[in-house]
Amino acid sequence: MKILLLLVLLGIHSASARTHSLKYFFTGSSEVSNFPQFVVVGLVDDVQILHYDSNTMRAEPKQDWMSKITDPQYWERHTGLYLDTQQRFKATIEILKPRFNQTGELPSVSLLQKSPSSPVTCHATGFYPNKAVLSWRKDGEDHHEDVDHGETLPNHDGTFQMSTDLRVSSIPPEDWRKYDCVFQLSGVEDVVKVLDKDAVQSNREKPMDTTIIIIVAVVVLIVIIFAAAAFLLYRRFSAKSAPSPASSTEVQQLNTERE
Repeated sequence: MKILLLLVLLGIHSASARTHSLKYFFTGSSEVSNFPQFVVVGLVDDVQILHYDSNTMRAEPKQDWMSKITDPQYWERHTGLYLDTQQRFKATIEILKPRFNQTGELPSVSLLQKSPSSPVTCHATGFYPNKAVLSWRKDGEDHHEDVDHGETLPNHDGTFQMSTDLRVSSIPPEDWRKYDCVFQLSGVEDVVKVLDKDAVQSNREKPMDTTIIIIVAVVVLIVIIFAAAAFLLYRRFSAKSAPSPASSTEVQQLNTERE
């Protein structure tokens, strides 16, 4: 999980005989576990006097003397101020995310195979940083036999991709599901892909595709045969129904004699 922090420090130093300091820390974050998205901390001489965060959404004193020298309206004003600043920080972080490739970029993991005799490639892409682990397991244990690891390569958008091959020619089909590919990256939940023929993407035709093609071809052939048979029957029927040239001549002669 990629993390983005934005920290602003405001400081004031007095010019009296004794030096004092007043500091405010404004911290904005994104996708940080168990940490508010926005925090304000006020310090006098490095002693915390004020606290605000996006969980409580309230500005509160952290010292008793701060409570005594202020009134409720003071904390109401500061709460409103920090609420507005919180929204500004959130918008700024959303702008900075794509500029630093901090999209909260989850990886895509796929199983690929060129042909039935080719190794199955486990391919992960779109992750950051490049300190990721991509491995094969058998029955939940790390598997290194017949495994070839590829290099980690950059993508055009600043993320990375990597792959690892498993030679499956010696693995019986009924044992495929004993294997899985695991992608691991700090801050990201493990991505697991079980080795299953239905989950493997390939350029080869699937049996179902071939069956459909055969069925369509047979149907087309039957249609052609029926069309040809119907055409022949039509020709034969037409030939029987039409008068022959001889018959037509005889009829004409008979009509002439009658006249």
